[in-house]
Amino acid sequence: MNAGSPHLAARVRDIAPFHVMDLLVRAKALEAEGRSIVHMEIGEPDFATAEPIIRAGQRALEDGYTAYSPALGLPALREAIAGHYARRYGVDVDQRRVIVTSGGSAALQLVLAALVDVGDEVLLTDPGYPCNRHFVRLFEGHARNIPVHRDTHYQLNAELLRAHWSRSTVAALVASPANPTGTLIGADDLAAMAEFSARQGGALIVDEIYHGLVYEAQAPTVLGLSDEAFVLNSFSKYFGMTGWRLGWIVAPEVYVRPLEKLQQNVYISASTPAQHAALAAFTPEAEEIFEQRREAFRERRDYLLPALRDLGFDIPVTPQGAFYLYANCERFGQDSFELSQRIMEEAGVAVTPGIDFGDFGAAQHLRFAYTTGMEQLREGVARLEKFLRG
Repeated sequence: MNAGSPHLAARVRDIAPFHVMDLLVRAKALEAEGRSIVHMEIGEPDFATAEPIIRAGQRALEDGYTAYSPALGLPALREAIAGHYARRYGVDVDQRRVIVTSGGSAALQLVLAALVDVGDEVLLTDPGYPCNRHFVRLFEGHARNIPVHRDTHYQLNAELLRAHWSRSTVAALVASPANPTGTLIGADDLAAMAEFSARQGGALIVDEIYHGLVYEAQAPTVLGLSDEAFVLNSFSKYFGMTGWRLGWIVAPEVYVRPLEKLQQNVYISASTPAQHAALAAFTPEAEEIFEQRREAFRERRDYLLPALRDLGFDIPVTPQGAFYLYANCERFGQDSFELSQRIMEEAGVAVTPGIDFGDFGAAQHLRFAYTTGMEQLREGVARLEKFLRG
């Protein structure tokens, strides 16, 4: 190390930047210069937090609920989350298995901290949410990215787990609906993966963060199929509470105490005012708002999907959930990173290049997020058409 140069742990060098955030910075800079940018890059709902939740948060502050909560979360919120599974899925979840966390990212970090030792391997999809592989690296594990194709709807299955599971593997992490593809895993595949992982002495971790934002049929929860899988969820997507930083884990009973110890030491507890606010997310008043927003996302998908296909993007699998379209752009003859830069600079549309989601097919794919209104989506499509065909 050169004298005067900062010391950085190797993990920092290994963790790539989240390119979409760099894109957002550039988009904001262009807007500051007076340019109009249509935002299709960020996976954040454009709706403000629902009013019932805001009111509940305000009451919590007024009533002085600003101290630490128990590390596992407010008992009332853990009970409400368990009740949510009973109402929506008909699944009986013991509230003692529910752990409230500081967002979905914190939920995954706690689970990986409980499972991963130095050199342990976690199986992931490629493409997949970029931070997942970096979280594995954070705990000195090895993220093994498995290329997934359209024929499996860009998802892992038990056959792929059998083909790639090694003596170092301790877990497989899947997402349903998935980011960036919006595809689901069926109940049979979830059950088979949970059974296989358990037989290997490992764990299946299922990211269900986009549950609720599903457009044809309800996504099955792995909790109705296995008591040995971990579920990660969040109040950010369906519940529209991104900045409140609140999520949860449903863990196998034997892991609750280890996760509680980790939470005590790493995060202490999730935000107390945010937890009180989240109690209102499970009221009929709030759920009516969420369902209206889900329909708005469906309308956007049903407009943007055929529009992009008409422009020449190849989207072979109709996404069933989340709010993303993962589009093959190779017919346009440019690397997706270069193409995304040109689209923003020349057309004023911000989209995410495939490099953020892994290596497999990354140079041939862009992700479009329909997290902006229909008027903006139509404008974005018009700009893309002019750029690609003009």
